[in-house]
Amino acid sequence: MNMEALAALLDFSQPGFVGLVLVLMRVGAVSALLPGFGEQSIPMRVRLLVTLAFTAIVWPVVAEQMPQNVDVAQMPVLMVVEAAIGLLIGISVRLLVLALQLAGSIAAQSTSVTQIAGAGVTPDPMPAVGNLLVMTGLALVLATGLHIKAAMAMIESYRIVPAGLLPSGSDVAEWGVARVSQAFALAFTLSGPFLVASFAYNLGLGAINRAMPTLLVAFVGAPLITGVAILLLALGAPVMLLVWNGQMDAVLGNPLGLP
Repeated sequence: MNMEALAALLDFSQPGFVGLVLVLMRVGAVSALLPGFGEQSIPMRVRLLVTLAFTAIVWPVVAEQMPQNVDVAQMPVLMVVEAAIGLLIGISVRLLVLALQLAGSIAAQSTSVTQIAGAGVTPDPMPAVGNLLVMTGLALVLATGLHIKAAMAMIESYRIVPAGLLPSGSDVAEWGVARVSQAFALAFTLSGPFLVASFAYNLGLGAINRAMPTLLVAFVGAPLITGVAILLLALGAPVMLLVWNGQMDAVLGNPLGLP
């Protein structure tokens, strides 16, 4: 009698266990690329706990949408599919962090303040401007409830792409091109004030050099452009980060859709 009850319990728990594993694969892939939670500077054990915490939140909500009566031979394929979908979601969010890095690099390069400021939150070497923007941006998204928005995005992803269903290659290609284009457009938009200041500076410097060829205009202009860059960063960084945070909210609201 006890063996029959145990067998019934195992039959009942098998679909739930299969669903838990599949949710863990998708959530784990998202968490690995999630800003703030998936950074390489965070210890691996902490990132694992974050993945398990997100899984505990997402799994009860989407348990009924998990495939039923899954054969053991199908599990590896389903796990790879779920991990691939999670990577797509994570990449859509990570591209915004890369856009902020690119905006900082463009701003620093255009205003001649490209000194490296040591190790930052990401392993990629960045100028001081990019490092400051990325660290501040990550602090902003974490303070505005990234964990809640990310959990909602993971749950919503099962409505857009059900478990075990891999999007077609053409859809993924179109989605990828649109997301990368959005990231580059955002980077150039955020660094726009620095580009305009650099253009005006070089235009004025050329005019002065043409009028007074013997004047060492570079020695006069270098402190000026550095001061202008610091002033633009102080005045423009809050607006830049608010725009970037709004884009982050939009992507988390529809991570697998076209921008």
